[in-house]
Amino acid sequence: MSVFEQASAGFLQFAVVFAMICLSASFLMITYRIIKGPTLPDRIIGLDTLVAVAIGLIATIGIHSGYSLYVDIALALGLVGFLATVAFARFVLNRGREQDAVIQEECKATEEMLEERK
Repeated sequence: MSVFEQASAGFLQFAVVFAMICLSASFLMITYRIIKGPTLPDRIIGLDTLVAVAIGLIATIGIHSGYSLYVDIALALGLVGFLATVAFARFVLNRGREQDAVIQEECKATEEMLEERK
């Protein structure tokens, strides 16, 4: 191993440890904001940010361990996190809108489906 390879391996190890420390600290701060958050949209943004930090942690662990499977896990978590954010956003958007036609149609369809099962 050349001197350059040794130096780059040492720098990579330092960068991975530094990234894990920073991501862990931000993970704790975001968790505090989710618990303390004054409104529901603040908590939803906190959850979305928490998913992004978790993806970063998983990718960092993957770099540290050398397993490429962690990249697939991070990708799947990103997709699930995106879907959860869209669902939460729709919930916040439609909350309290009883006159919304889309909500009324969904409620009617659900009621009809439940009646058919009886």
